[in-house]
Amino acid sequence: MGKFVINRAANGELTFNLKADNFQILLTSQIYSSRQACFNDIESVRTNCTDDRRYERKKTVDNKHFFVLKGPNGEMIGKSELFSSLAAMENGIKSVKKNGGNRKVVEEEPYF
Repeated sequence: MGKFVINRAANGELTFNLKADNFQILLTSQIYSSRQACFNDIESVRTNCTDDRRYERKKTVDNKHFFVLKGPNGEMIGKSELFSSLAAMENGIKSVKKNGGNRKVVEEEPYF
């Protein structure tokens, strides 16, 4: 199973990535001003990642695919990288569903 990795920016704000065992980033969060808000959205990923209705599938103007994981209130929890095909994006969603329930959280310090 993957893990949630919390990073702190130079300005003190936080963000997290859901990473697979191979260290690939599966989902990237928004930016948070508090540690509690960051952990709340990690818990929201755990709660909502298996519900296919929470995934909004999108495409850029240059035909790259990506998805957004949303909470029950419609707010974004995290978004994916860009994929070259619809099939690759669907595999990305499967990976978030598989890894998103993980309880492991790692907090990393920024490198200056």
